[in-house]
Amino acid sequence: MFLSRILLTGPSLRNAYEIHRRLWQLFPDPDGQRDFLFQIEAMETGKVWLLLQSLREPEPATGLKILQRKHFAPQPVKGQYLRFRLVANPVKTIRDGQGRLNRKGEVKSCRVPLIREDEQRAWLERKLDGVAHLLQVEIEKRPPLYFRKDQRPGKIQPYLFQGLLQVEDPYRLVEDLLKKGIGPAKAFGCGLMLLKRV
Repeated sequence: MFLSRILLTGPSLRNAYEIHRRLWQLFPDPDGQRDFLFQIEAMETGKVWLLLQSLREPEPATGLKILQRKHFAPQPVKGQYLRFRLVANPVKTIRDGQGRLNRKGEVKSCRVPLIREDEQRAWLERKLDGVAHLLQVEIEKRPPLYFRKDQRPGKIQPYLFQGLLQVEDPYRLVEDLLKKGIGPAKAFGCGLMLLKRV
C-alpha cells in the first residue's frame, strides 16, 4: 500500500464529490476499481490538503500535487496495542415500516446519522467486532461535508474517532478494515483508519 500527502488546487473543491472525482486522475487505469481511501486534513479557497491511502502508486496529474509518498506494509500481530485515528460517517439504516417498495422492488430504506456518542461508540464496536477490541475512544464532530451529485445536493456529517485498540485478528484488520475502509461515505473522505504503534 501507499500513503501519500496530496494537495488539490482549482475551482469546485467545496463540493466533496468533486474532490473524489479529481482523485481518480491519480489512477488513470480506466478499468480500475476504487482501491483508495482519503481523509481531508485542511481546506481553504481553491486548495485541499489530504492523506491518500492506495493499493496502487498514485501518478502525477494536473491540479494534484503529490507532496509526500511512501510505501508501507502493515503487519499487526495478535494482542498488539495500536493507537487509531478514523474519520467516519456513523449511520443506521431505517426501513419503511409500511413495506413500500422502491423502483428496484426492494423495501424503501434510508440512512440516518447517529448523533449520540453512545450510539457512535456502539457503531464502531460493531465494525471492529472480531477484528480488534476497542479500549478507548474519543469522538469529535467534524464540519459537515456538502456535495452535489447528478444535480442533487447532499450532506455528510463525519466524526473523528481517536483512541486505543487491541488487535484480535491481524489478517482481517488489514484486509477488511485498512484496505477497504470502515463505514459509508468513502467517496467523501470517510473510512480511512490510520494506525500507530503505542
